[in-house]
Amino acid sequence: MDRIEASSIAVRNQLLRALPADDLARLAPALKPVELIHKTTLFAADEPITSVWFIEAGAVSLLAQMQDGALVEVGVTGREGMVGLPLVLGADASPNLALVQMPGSALLLPAAALREALDASPALQALLLRYALALHGQVSWTAACNGRHVIEQRLARWLLIAHDQADGDDLPLTHEVLSQMLGVRRAGVSVAAGMLQRAGLIRLGRGHLTVTDRPGLEAAACECYRSGLREFERLLGPSLRRS
Repeated sequence: MDRIEASSIAVRNQLLRALPADDLARLAPALKPVELIHKTTLFAADEPITSVWFIEAGAVSLLAQMQDGALVEVGVTGREGMVGLPLVLGADASPNLALVQMPGSALLLPAAALREALDASPALQALLLRYALALHGQVSWTAACNGRHVIEQRLARWLLIAHDQADGDDLPLTHEVLSQMLGVRRAGVSVAAGMLQRAGLIRLGRGHLTVTDRPGLEAAACECYRSGLREFERLLGPSLRRS
């Protein structure tokens, strides 16, 4: 299937599901299902963004690139949101790059179709502006978390966010990816992950880890996870948080 039929819309993306039925039906013919392949760059920093992606499954990281080439995550998007937000705000590029960290799927919308839809749908415009505020809150709490909390708490927070986006408890994450996401040395991530495993909260495997105690992981995380979640719920309604 190359396009979404307006007569049979079945989407998992939380933003699209929040749209009035008529607005979603008008948007549907322009939406194209695409696969999100691990480590694929959706757009690079300071280069034109030609499409937006409404995430259906998986997770995409927004990364800042340092002068030495190191990448540090500043935000993450799953099926609660979309990638390519600068287009909504009137820009055509981003200072960050967007990289698929957990494989999945998305509904792709070309930039021209997005602009037409924003002009035609006040509901879509209002919804995406609220999402922009929610993502800004996530980025703010990420900065606060990185500056104030120990690696174990930061790792627990990031794993909770990743777990919210996954369909099961098994997460395709390596220590290398986690060190990049947290902006710390791989050895530090190994120590922190080992502590969470000894506490019975996760189980480590080759190229993946499994969340074994979600409530315990929430207790191990700092307040930044819950604060960011509350902001999403305030602006966008019920969250994707696991029960």
